[in-house]
Amino acid sequence: MKIWISYGILCILIPAAVLAGVFLFEDRQYAWISLCVTLLASMAFLLTFERSRADTLKLILIGVMTALSVASRILFAPIPGFKPVTALVVLTGLYFGPQAGFVTGAFSALISNFYFSQGPWTPFQMLVWGLIGFLTGLSAKTLKKSRRALLVFGVFAGVLFSLLMDVWTVLWADGYFNLTRYGGAVIAALPVTLEYALSNAIFLLVLARPVGRILERVKIKYGI
Repeated sequence: MKIWISYGILCILIPAAVLAGVFLFEDRQYAWISLCVTLLASMAFLLTFERSRADTLKLILIGVMTALSVASRILFAPIPGFKPVTALVVLTGLYFGPQAGFVTGAFSALISNFYFSQGPWTPFQMLVWGLIGFLTGLSAKTLKKSRRALLVFGVFAGVLFSLLMDVWTVLWADGYFNLTRYGGAVIAALPVTLEYALSNAIFLLVLARPVGRILERVKIKYGI
């Protein structure tokens, strides 16, 4: 029962909170919406958290993966569309489950934006990176079996990130979903979308095996 409540928070309440920030507050209260997303994501994770040594270690590892994700985004700041963030979020979801993937994605956006600057785009970035981590966790069995499938998923995640952030662009510009403007935004963003997609595949190609081996060994050793 707890896991379904957790999924409901991640898939229903958090998107509703982000959209409320757009339509009800016109993005003026983005800081409060970001805080709301943070609290809801934490609640969804804690619902499935047990007071055990294994889960405590899992929490620490999620913190480490989030820190690595934030650091990597800052390190690759000179190359806007070429960053390991999505790859690290994907690997977290792959080895620690949907909730952990969502938390890592959402917190990566929130924390790194203290460097890149906070704004009305922050809640949307939290939602989109969180959803990518969540979808990875749900698809973990398939993605672990095939490296090719994982790379394809990385490309898909890059495209998904760009398409969903273009939704924010349209809502921010018009205050409602304008299909014509959305189509224009998607076309204009094609070079960046391609860069996102290819960078995800490259970083997963480089990181999936070494990082995956480490995470798998830790999981087996500590019974996570």
